[in-house]
Amino acid sequence: MKKIFIGTSWKMNKTLAEALLFCEQLKTFYPESLNNHIQPFVIPPFTCVREVASYMATNKMNCLTGVQNMHYEDSGAFTGEISPIMVKDTGATIVEIGHSERREYFGENDLAINKKVKAALKHGLTPLVCIGDSRDEKSWGVSAEAVIKQMKIALSGIDKQQATQVIIAYEPIWAIGEHGTPATPTEAELIHLKLRSALIELYGETIANQMILLYGGSVNLENSTLLITKPNIDGLFIGRSAWQAKGFCNILSAINQQS
Repeated sequence: MKKIFIGTSWKMNKTLAEALLFCEQLKTFYPESLNNHIQPFVIPPFTCVREVASYMATNKMNCLTGVQNMHYEDSGAFTGEISPIMVKDTGATIVEIGHSERREYFGENDLAINKKVKAALKHGLTPLVCIGDSRDEKSWGVSAEAVIKQMKIALSGIDKQQATQVIIAYEPIWAIGEHGTPATPTEAELIHLKLRSALIELYGETIANQMILLYGGSVNLENSTLLITKPNIDGLFIGRSAWQAKGFCNILSAINQQS
């Protein structure tokens, strides 16, 4: 059975003490009898990744750990950057790539994102590629074209075997953040269906249906169960609703009851 990925990225939040408190509370509130095909994950800031990954491993918790960014080179004169080898050294297995904030505030472009995807795969890491349409693109009716372009460039040069290791997260820019307006389940599913169709054109139906498509953008307890029932939404990438362990576990429990 295809896994349902349910995760959260903490962005630039939580000290090490706060991250470890989250882990302890996650262990306390973790749903009993969580279905094996539900795969939780958390993506802390770099200063907490090693300790969070270690906590999950030591306590044998079914929760993957990721990082929020990564350089595409293995080493070199790139002050302030983190290489794929360093990511692996922390115990993380997922690399968040191409979030809209990275694109907007740090000038990250589609070419750099493609290089990072290739670097992650080269080192056995799972790229979680974020794609999203702006409010203007939505109003112009070109949302699907915008995100399909981002996805295709991110996957350029990635063969069928590698493609199944890539996770795509559709995060409409107009839906994320404190003042975001969540996409309706119908809106989200329509974009996911078009993304799936584009993947079928690239890799064929068998491979495309194996690939994980997440929805992220003002996901909360109330809309999570509606979103996850849509046929082309394979998981959720949650923001502030999952920054507290109890909130995260409440969403996991709700989805567990439906799956």
